[in-house]
Amino acid sequence: MSARTILVAGTASHVGKSTVATGLCRHLADRGVSVAPFKAQNMSNNARAVPDGEGGWGEIGVSQYVQARAARVRPTTDSNPVLLKPRGDAESQLVVDGRAVGHFDAADYYETHWETAREAAEDAYERLAEQHDVVVAEGAGSIAEINLRHRDLANLETARFADADVLLVADIERGGVFASLYGTLELLPADVRERVVGCVVTKFRGDASLLDPGIAEFEDRTAVPILGVVPHDDPGLPEEDSLSLPDADGSEGGVIGGGDGVPAERTVTVGVVRLPRISNFTDVAPLARIPGVRVTYVPPDGSLADADAVVLPGTKNTVDDLRALREAGFGAELRSFSGPVVGLCGGYQLLGDRITDADVESTTDVDAVEGFGLLPVETRFREDKRVESVTRELDGCGPLAGASGTVSGYEIHMGRTTVHGVPQPVGPESAGTDRVLGTYLHGLFENATAREAFVDAAYRHAGIERPSTDTTRRSPYDAAAELLREHVDLAALDVGSEA
Repeated sequence: MSARTILVAGTASHVGKSTVATGLCRHLADRGVSVAPFKAQNMSNNARAVPDGEGGWGEIGVSQYVQARAARVRPTTDSNPVLLKPRGDAESQLVVDGRAVGHFDAADYYETHWETAREAAEDAYERLAEQHDVVVAEGAGSIAEINLRHRDLANLETARFADADVLLVADIERGGVFASLYGTLELLPADVRERVVGCVVTKFRGDASLLDPGIAEFEDRTAVPILGVVPHDDPGLPEEDSLSLPDADGSEGGVIGGGDGVPAERTVTVGVVRLPRISNFTDVAPLARIPGVRVTYVPPDGSLADADAVVLPGTKNTVDDLRALREAGFGAELRSFSGPVVGLCGGYQLLGDRITDADVESTTDVDAVEGFGLLPVETRFREDKRVESVTRELDGCGPLAGASGTVSGYEIHMGRTTVHGVPQPVGPESAGTDRVLGTYLHGLFENATAREAFVDAAYRHAGIERPSTDTTRRSPYDAAAELLREHVDLAALDVGSEA
């Protein structure tokens, strides 16, 4: 191992670790440093298909995919060797080196699989460290969970086997930031505590000088410098977990995008069904970045009356989410909606006539369940899982009417779908009608051709003229790096500084 490693750890979940890690990756890449991201163990249902180093494809969490893009390196499964994908009933699918191993509850994972996972993580780190000058590692949750001290793979174990310097991140939005930082340092094992080279406060609103007295006392008490206070500014990076989404009952609101100088009467609303076991919801993020488009999350018992278009996103458990939607009365709501509808992966399976071998994917003992019947397709679940990056020829119809050319993305799914007598506008196993489209292609809306066609369809259904706007935006990777350069003393990290 020859790489310098910086572990971006946090006082809690959702404090801004991913933004800091992504910004560091882009900052270093901009200065000609060979840098790679790493997260030993991640828990997320937002995954991407990447090369596994053996000629195949595997899964990693979306944040490490994004960080690799920021670092300008090709993402591989080494960036996230252990991935846990929650599926309900206190179980998660365990993915090691990109490949699904099985479904386990926490006790079974820690008792029978954790040592293997740790070995895979250390091996993956060593491969990255041999190939790059710097590794930017991201922790998970809090680095000071004392009940997990003996098996904290993403934090303590990574700090040790990577010989990492630790950058501790805490957000001030929820209050108590100095207590969070101080308490975290106090609870760290001594060998990891001495690795902490500095702290970063995130999500601050207002005059940062108001924090000066607290910073001075904190540094006096701990001898650990606070290297920066980052303002509350969303660079537009994909969210990794459902903490950023509204609750399934819609109690947390959940509208993103819209505005950007477009009058309210000239905006359209894309309703995204907030599935109980939603996955890969980052698929809709590109829509929210278009001026004039509002993306709103609709709970299973919610109304589509205000929607101009609808997206059914992926799900970690199609059959159980189908049952939940039926119980909430969503089927009738969907059938009454007359606008464009797109189903992605599990959302596509929900739109079909029938799902067979349902007990393969679900805990149910029922062999077959009826779908919502908006597309004449049938899906049969199988034990094997398809994971690969794909390129498809687009022959637009319905929600993508008029779109053509090549689109790229990735597929991560169980089940094979048979299409009966309708066009297949996004390649094999897709299906389209005059207003409904189903496809397994994650990342569909990252392709400008498909994205623009869908937004045009929403405007046609709304009966209003789409405004002419500038849809170009600064790269979120550059935005994250700029946040750090402006508000964090990166020179104190002694890496990638302009000497």
